Amino acid sequence: MRRNGALQRAERVEPEWLDPSSGTTLWVDLAAPTDDEARILADVFHFHPLSIDDARSSIQFPKAEPYPGYLYVVLHGIDVSKSRQRAFATRDIDFFIGPHFLVTVHDGKSTSIAHLRELCDRHDRLLAEGPVGLFHRIVDTMVDHYRPVMDALEERIDHMEEEAFTGQGELARRMLKLRHELAQMRRVLMPQRDVLGRLARREFAAISDEMAYRIRDVYDHVVRLADEAILFQDRVTGILEVNLASISNRLNQVMKVLTVMSTIFLPLTVLSGMWGMNVPLPHFPGGDAAQFWWVAGIMAAIAVVMLAIFRRNRWM
Repeated sequence: MRRNGALQRAERVEPEWLDPSSGTTLWVDLAAPTDDEARILADVFHFHPLSIDDARSSIQFPKAEPYPGYLYVVLHGIDVSKSRQRAFATRDIDFFIGPHFLVTVHDGKSTSIAHLRELCDRHDRLLAEGPVGLFHRIVDTMVDHYRPVMDALEERIDHMEEEAFTGQGELARRMLKLRHELAQMRRVLMPQRDVLGRLARREFAAISDEMAYRIRDVYDHVVRLADEAILFQDRVTGILEVNLASISNRLNQVMKVLTVMSTIFLPLTVLSGMWGMNVPLPHFPGGDAAQFWWVAGIMAAIAVVMLAIFRRNRWM
């Protein structure tokens, strides 16, 4: 909280601080608020019940809604703890932006909020920029945290491209999981891009021209992230198709070998069956003892001729 040019911390909000003539820039951060702590939203700031219900909800998609006297915005930041475990996840932060106050509501695990609190302790000028300026810095930090996750995703995709031709079934499972993560990312980035686009176009009176320029820069970053998410999805789909084609090709190779073996053994089986019957058959020269070697030699000759034909026609 900034009051009369000095940065102060407080455990409660004094009513006089909400007076526009007090010269106070107020930032109230509710980290995993209890029911008693959340009453400040209605009892002190008198926010609309619908926006309070949305802020208390655990899951909300990005959006921006104007209310009398303030602007309510929901945006998503990267969940760093889960992202380190190779799983894309986000946490939403709710912003109540007024003429001289900013209220943030989150689950208490926002690295962006924690980073800005430390910066505000060291640099008084951050709160001097006003509630919208502080909102911009928080959102800019949130978007910056997407970049390492996107780089890690790209590295995973590069490794999968190298493994695609191995035809591993386990790789297909990992690619389907990655494609699901990318779909989750798109479901967050697309509406977030639209929200920042509305703020950058100054659709709301709370956003000044100067702040619109700053938010536009953040908007450009989110647009690039959304485009990369779409590109990554297309790449994963292509890798999955190559992997499935490789598996199918390996199966075809196995089936080709088995088919060649079956084709070769078919006439051999007929020949051995004929000479194994208890019926009179022509005898080869050499007497009974030589009959086995004659049949074995004919079988070998048939097999060699058939293999030569298959090789000549490039069937194997």
